[in-house]
Amino acid sequence: MCIALVATASAASAETYHWLQYAPDGLEARAVTDQAACPAAEVDGVGKAMTIRAAPGTQYPVTMCALPIAADARSATIAGVPLALPRAELKRIAVIGDTGCRLKGQAVQACNDPQQWPFRLIADVVAQQKPDLVIHVGDYHYRETPCPAGEAGCAGSPYGDNWPVWRADFFAPADTLLKVSPWVFVRGNHEDCERGGQGWSRALEPYAFDVAKGCNGIGKPFIVRLRGLSLAVIDVATAREERVDEAQAQLYREQYRSLAEATAGPTWILQHRPIWSPGGTFSGKLIGDSKTLAVAASGAIPDSVTLILSGHHHLFQVLNYQNLPVQIVSGNSGDILNPGTVTDPAGWTVNGVTVQSGMHMPGSFGFSMFEKQNDGWQVTNYTRLGIPRASCLVKDRTAACAPK
Repeated sequence: MCIALVATASAASAETYHWLQYAPDGLEARAVTDQAACPAAEVDGVGKAMTIRAAPGTQYPVTMCALPIAADARSATIAGVPLALPRAELKRIAVIGDTGCRLKGQAVQACNDPQQWPFRLIADVVAQQKPDLVIHVGDYHYRETPCPAGEAGCAGSPYGDNWPVWRADFFAPADTLLKVSPWVFVRGNHEDCERGGQGWSRALEPYAFDVAKGCNGIGKPFIVRLRGLSLAVIDVATAREERVDEAQAQLYREQYRSLAEATAGPTWILQHRPIWSPGGTFSGKLIGDSKTLAVAASGAIPDSVTLILSGHHHLFQVLNYQNLPVQIVSGNSGDILNPGTVTDPAGWTVNGVTVQSGMHMPGSFGFSMFEKQNDGWQVTNYTRLGIPRASCLVKDRTAACAPK
């Protein structure tokens, strides 16, 4: 009797996070556990063994596990908890981005204060809406340096590229949301190998973990093929912004051009950094655009691409151009917000491209939700409490917008 009680107590103390994500070869169940072995899994009532994706390491004393899930699977569980399999029809897509808590030098966010860092609240509000898909447009990891002495708002926070930070910045606050919908994860610049790349490579990277390097380099694009919609996920985490990097521009140009043959029908590009989008103005000058990506994308994005979905700027933004995809930025889900006021961006010129119409909305934490309509997608930006702020109908390569 005593042995059984000890075993039960030990199993109950295990900490496990699990979710379903899209990868290059389709659906994949993932799990992170503080146990040496991967948790038990079942697919359609048949036991399946998860494989170890990344064994415990010095800064990561947890086991990362993976299991491919067939597209026609009817049910799947990990540790007895059901996975949220894709629904037959895609109607609602939630978008979050730039979710971590900022600790870097003099930039200090109150990670212990849900008013100042509301990611857990936002994730729970999104989970209550039960979207068919969740897209994270990148930047999960922000705690790079110690919380300054005497700062109660972040006292006790971990920092660095390690499991305690990834747990605090993403997995613990997102735990409920991870379980309610399948996910598409986009790599942000905070997940490059100089910052939070080890955690990204072990847990969320769509390709196999590079054990020898400990951090995966820039990944190849992959396509998520959904009913009536293709999502092209492009890793632009290290793209130079302030000047043109010709070698990078050529790489990304080839990737954009390849979408003409790799996709059919309406396609959205998912990449962390936007292209013809500033984060705001400084001394009357637009700042935060990407010069390398602008050169790469010029004349290279196929007509089938109707939308580019990004984060990077900590705000909500919808930009219409002439003969280019709509740019939507939804990066206001946790990190310190971009300064500025709500502005009509019509007339902005960014890397030679003029904004025809749209909206630029800094100053409010929240998330976005795309809802399928007969004639396109209605995208609404919500506050942290789920109150709508603004909405646009995206049809083909145009977005008709109005504040709520």
